[in-house]
Amino acid sequence: MTRISITVDGVRYDDDVEARTLLVHHLRDRLGKVGTVVGCDTSNCGACTVLMAGDAVKSCNVLAVQADGTEIITIEGLAGGDGSLHPVQQAFHDRHALQCGFCTPGMILAAVDLLAENPDPSDAEIREGIEGNLCRCTGYQNIVRAVRDAASALRGAQVAEPASAVDGQMPGTPQAPPAVPSEPESVPVEAVPRPVP
Repeated sequence: MTRISITVDGVRYDDDVEARTLLVHHLRDRLGKVGTVVGCDTSNCGACTVLMAGDAVKSCNVLAVQADGTEIITIEGLAGGDGSLHPVQQAFHDRHALQCGFCTPGMILAAVDLLAENPDPSDAEIREGIEGNLCRCTGYQNIVRAVRDAASALRGAQVAEPASAVDGQMPGTPQAPPAVPSEPESVPVEAVPRPVP
């Protein structure tokens, strides 16, 4: 067992983990972050994407011990503390950029990472930025529109293209991304409620 300390969604967790434990299983099984989805377990689908040290990573391809000392943001930590959605989450909602929703957490976090690096991507750049995340339902058109809308919202601009009945509703006032506390509260992992199997 190896002792690790990771900050997840603004809360520091100290825990003993086996060297072979994947980050996705540590997040889900030990910390209760079940929004991080186990898809393919082969790093092909991207459903398990989280932000680690500010970069999108497929958590099924990272060992928990590799995350020691880092800050991780999951889909549960992306929304504001008051329940307000992150602009990317809001745009996915407004553009109906999901169907079954299985890929959505990873797709949203990949889009957040893309927009942090490129705040004004073209449609081709959006498609390239999310190419590591597979969606079996949507056809990607509304996902690309949602990322474009989120980019506009994050830049503080109005959405250039009006929404249609197919695409969903126009996003409301953009919300600033949530701030992560500089000194996270520490929680013993034993105190984290376990998800019901």
